[in-house]
Amino acid sequence: MTNNTADAIVIGAGLAGLTAAAELGDRGKRVIVLDQEPEHFLGGQAFWSLGGLFMVDTPEQRRMGIRDSHELALRDWMGSAQFDRDEDNWPRKWADAYVEFAAGEMRPWLHEMGLRWFPVVGWAERGGSYADGHGNSVPRFHITWGTGPGVLEHFVRRIRAHVDAGLIQLKFRHQVSHIIMQNGTAKGVSGEVLADDSIQRGGKTNRDEVGEFEVYAPSVIVTSGGIGGNFEMVRKNWPHDRLGEPPKDMVAGVPFHVDGRMIPISEKAGGHVINGDRMWHYTEGVRNWDPIWPAHGIRILPGPSSMWFDARGNRLQPPCLPGFDTLGTLREILKTGYEYSWFVLTQKVIKKEFALSGSEQNPDFTSGSWKEVIRQRILSGSKATAPVEAFKEKGEDFVVANTLTELVSGMNQLGGGLIDEAHLRAQIEARDSQIDNPFSKDAQMMAILAARNYRGDRLIRTAKPHKFLDPSNGPLIAVKLHVLTRKSLGGLQTNLDGQMVGADGQVVPGLFAAGEVAGFGGGGYHGYNALEGTFLGGCIFSGRIAGRSRAVA
Repeated sequence: MTNNTADAIVIGAGLAGLTAAAELGDRGKRVIVLDQEPEHFLGGQAFWSLGGLFMVDTPEQRRMGIRDSHELALRDWMGSAQFDRDEDNWPRKWADAYVEFAAGEMRPWLHEMGLRWFPVVGWAERGGSYADGHGNSVPRFHITWGTGPGVLEHFVRRIRAHVDAGLIQLKFRHQVSHIIMQNGTAKGVSGEVLADDSIQRGGKTNRDEVGEFEVYAPSVIVTSGGIGGNFEMVRKNWPHDRLGEPPKDMVAGVPFHVDGRMIPISEKAGGHVINGDRMWHYTEGVRNWDPIWPAHGIRILPGPSSMWFDARGNRLQPPCLPGFDTLGTLREILKTGYEYSWFVLTQKVIKKEFALSGSEQNPDFTSGSWKEVIRQRILSGSKATAPVEAFKEKGEDFVVANTLTELVSGMNQLGGGLIDEAHLRAQIEARDSQIDNPFSKDAQMMAILAARNYRGDRLIRTAKPHKFLDPSNGPLIAVKLHVLTRKSLGGLQTNLDGQMVGADGQVVPGLFAAGEVAGFGGGGYHGYNALEGTFLGGCIFSGRIAGRSRAVA
């Protein structure tokens, strides 16, 4: 392999790109991996993730008393995806293939590679409507020991071995601007070499051009990620008909380099984007008090007990409950004419139920140490984990008070005086009146009681029901919640060999895509809704398919 020729070029050194390159290296293929960011950004968004993976019928599930199956998971997936377009042909096939993978080879393959998982399986995106609708019927969110870095390290290890063997070249600060096509077939890529940048991982790097490059290969695999760091592109693709007008004020759940830059470049070469209006943004975003990238937001991963109110202090209606229906709740919040909402809770709730998204916000899980997990989550007395307590103390979106009067005063200072104390008090008192019995007519209380039937929720995720206005359960806490950008659910259309499929339905010779830029497979294997753990899982699955594709020259 010369410096500028190979069997395959991979554009993007995130999890999908690393998976594809590792698989190609295992086949003896010569690979050039290009990334516009510095080497210490290796792994892309996956580094910042909680490391959750959607897997089905695993030993971890069975040990927690969860009965799962391929059939149940596929029903949940299709009920959530709600495929309804002609262009959903390939996404539907990818969804079938991923669920089969998640229920079969996925865990043994990853386990053999060295990945391990926290024994309590999380119950994310619970749905809350009908059995044939959106949501996970059972817990399936497997947190990897080591979180995102713990997922990446095993793929990076494989990549480094192939680098040492001379099969893979890693070229950082190489920004691709053009896919070289000849007679409709991919031949290579060209672009700019960017100046070095030593900013901390995840920060906004420079775009100073110091040179140009061209590299050649008969197979080009685009694994460049989504659009969540590019608010302009998010708003351009926003589904006005389903979600209303996009927020003017959002926070970014991904770094600046998640810019969607390779999407139009791939389209110009013959790739075809489908389902571009399908996207996944969270409603529980808070501004990071110690930001790394522009508009840096962190998602609260809530248990089911926080009361959820709109900007005017009206309780959201079911299934708009914490952790149940992400896009349904986003739609209802935006219908109010305001772009934010509120959690109201107690110290007992924040202690047991608040987690924060991201590897850096979960140092105990990221360390992979049981000792740290026990110290942070069990031996911390009445306090939440250190990162959560830091947000409570320093986060601009948090209000902490001993009385409801003081809490409402703080909320009104943040929100412009929209909350009426008497109205808020009446709703909380009504909720508190449901605590005295082990049954309830309140939908959220029913959900809490149901959650505590699951051993994992009862142990570490769902607080024992208690009265919010009882001072012994305080202090009271309110959190102003912003819309937080995260994932593209649509993307470049691909077949089950990872090959790009053009607008005419034909394969574009030599062009492949994997990861978020391909809608995690096919151009959108989630359909309209995600079930969580399917983003990292989709990067691994689609990257593996591209790397194993016999269509790679």
